Amino acid sequence: MTFASVLIAPAKNQISFGIKWVASIIQIAGYTSTAFGFTPWNMYFFLAGLLGWLTVGILWNDRAIMLIHLVALCAMIIGMNSQTAPTGL
Repeated sequence: MTFASVLIAPAKNQISFGIKWVASIIQIAGYTSTAFGFTPWNMYFFLAGLLGWLTVGILWNDRAIMLIHLVALCAMIIGMNSQTAPTGL
């Protein structure tokens, strides 16, 4: 273990700790927005929460977290694009 890793590791853990809690609260806001029919706000909350958890997965080098949030992000982007695409052409 090097001196630099001792200094960097706690800062990285604090950053990921903050991101995961903020992302979790934002996703809860997304669930709440969905329950009360606050569209499109629910999608924006979910998108922000997904990006937060994807960042945590990258910081932790956790492939399972990265995979599930990348798949969810792609599904959300596809869904959002299909909702805004013009119909009847």
